[in-house]
Amino acid sequence: MHTTRLTALAATALALSAANAQHTIPADPEPRWFKGNLHTHTFWSDGNDFPEMVVEWYRDNGYNFLALSDHNTLSQGQRWMPIATINQRSRESAFPRYLERFGHSWVETRGQDDTLEVRLKPFDEYRALVEQRNQFIMIQGEEITGSFERRPIHINATNLAERIDPQSADSVEETIRKAMLEVNAQAEAHGREILPHLNHPNFGYGVTAEDIAPVLEEQFFEVFNGHTGVNNHGDEHHASTEQIWDIVNTIRIAELNAPPILGIATDDGHSYHGHSPVSVPGRGWVMVRATHLTPESLIRAMKAGDFYASTGVTLDAIDFNPDTRTLTINIHPVAGETYTTRFVGTLRDATLDSEPVLDAEGNEIAATRRYSPDIGRTLATVRGTTATYQLTGDELYVRAIVESDAPPERPTKESLLKRAWTQPVTPIHPTPADQ
Repeated sequence: MHTTRLTALAATALALSAANAQHTIPADPEPRWFKGNLHTHTFWSDGNDFPEMVVEWYRDNGYNFLALSDHNTLSQGQRWMPIATINQRSRESAFPRYLERFGHSWVETRGQDDTLEVRLKPFDEYRALVEQRNQFIMIQGEEITGSFERRPIHINATNLAERIDPQSADSVEETIRKAMLEVNAQAEAHGREILPHLNHPNFGYGVTAEDIAPVLEEQFFEVFNGHTGVNNHGDEHHASTEQIWDIVNTIRIAELNAPPILGIATDDGHSYHGHSPVSVPGRGWVMVRATHLTPESLIRAMKAGDFYASTGVTLDAIDFNPDTRTLTINIHPVAGETYTTRFVGTLRDATLDSEPVLDAEGNEIAATRRYSPDIGRTLATVRGTTATYQLTGDELYVRAIVESDAPPERPTKESLLKRAWTQPVTPIHPTPADQ
């Protein structure tokens, strides 16, 4: 028995050694694509599952990193939740699945019957259960959830050290700016990379393009959010998030001499038991090209614009050659699918004149103003798995939307076909008009 046990232990050690060898990190690794989601909720705020269960879904479905971003909280300290609340939120699905998956040795309860409570594990405790070297990591986040005059203003901060309170100011613009400055101050104080991004500007139609554009501290926003209640496509009175993106970037480059804002796709997952299609996982993500699977390496790559957003289309490469001003996109083909790439941008001679949006009584409403269709217009359309656009120098910026003719795995009425969004590029060399 003793010899058999030693043999089994030795075999296990060899197997673990072989597995680790497959994930060895070389001294100077080449950049590779990492898949991740930066907007996710659990029982720590208004999600309906335990963080370990949510994290394991993402890890087992091919993600490399995940930020849990519960509202105005970090998953730290002691937190107990009544089983009645857990059952009500999950229709009695969450606790039995949690207990079956992790067992009594991990799941902690206290009380009994009507007083039964379950302990929510904090970030530093559960991450040890789910992380895998060079394959999957967790990043601590928060959705800083505030408002201005009942207009929701939600900002995610990824890789926080401490919780940040919602900010108050005398306008939407200043509320966003104050949150950005708080994030930047924490990054400086702790000497760490933190990535803030503006969430779902059309949720409650709380944030307009004019609110976002002058806040140069804000470098990222959600062009796609998988929650079905955030109005990605806008309506008759409100611009879509795509239009907001183009308006913001036109204002920033043409009027403020500032770099463009970058676009993120997220899930905003809340529901994990198949009961509701409103906010399920797996609808939107970012693909980040980085050398190491660490929060710092990922965030630095994103700040450099070395990433794209997706709801299902995979890109093998995005290359912008500043010498030739050529943007080239290589699409990873899937059998049976065809691809169309639209290069979108604004030319230098486009007007920024705009008009307010009026209601039926002729009163101005708090909405992104109406601009010329030359803001963010399609400059070229290419079909196939390779798409190239050569900038003439007349463009303020160019970005690409790659669309498949196939639906995503978890479609919504606003997301019927797989897509990918590349980040805007701008001409590097001056044109004659600039000289």
